[in-house]
Amino acid sequence: MPRRRPVYQAILLVDGYNVIGAWDVLRQLRDRHGLEEARRGLVESLVGYSAFQGFNTQVVFDAQYQDTPGSREVITENLCICYTDFQQTADTFIELACSRFRNDLRKYEQRLIVATSDRAQQQTVIGYGAELMSAQRLLSDVEAAERRVRQRQFTKGRSPGRFLANSLDPQAREKLSRLRFGELEPEQP
Repeated sequence: MPRRRPVYQAILLVDGYNVIGAWDVLRQLRDRHGLEEARRGLVESLVGYSAFQGFNTQVVFDAQYQDTPGSREVITENLCICYTDFQQTADTFIELACSRFRNDLRKYEQRLIVATSDRAQQQTVIGYGAELMSAQRLLSDVEAAERRVRQRQFTKGRSPGRFLANSLDPQAREKLSRLRFGELEPEQP
């Protein structure tokens, strides 16, 4: 039986270099260790966020100065990296995706969100009917999702069911309690 494609809550297009330039941590990573490390940092930040939100995230990077065709690198089921064609900017890639989505029937079932802080890009995206998310809002949402995941993991680790005593019937638990406090002598075999 063929595998069904997942239905995503939204498609999230991320203007990769714009977000790297807007997030302090990624900008510092870029300045200290290079653009490749900053790209890797952005992708790592978005992997968990995309899965948590149920988004189909596409991180778009310019390849306009490289004489190569555009490419797509699938990272997870929820996230891929799109490198633009030669002489194509991330802005034009995103605008074209918004234009196509505007006439796509998926727009009635799915949201299209573009994450960028480029003002001109924001206006164009809104004109096509896509939702807008600033780079700072994306950072805030990513951090909030990370906190919620950590909280869930912490809560799971602290569940009362993790102790063996909690799986005992009430009579056995009472007996163990009395033994512990010396109120009952252990039975001899």
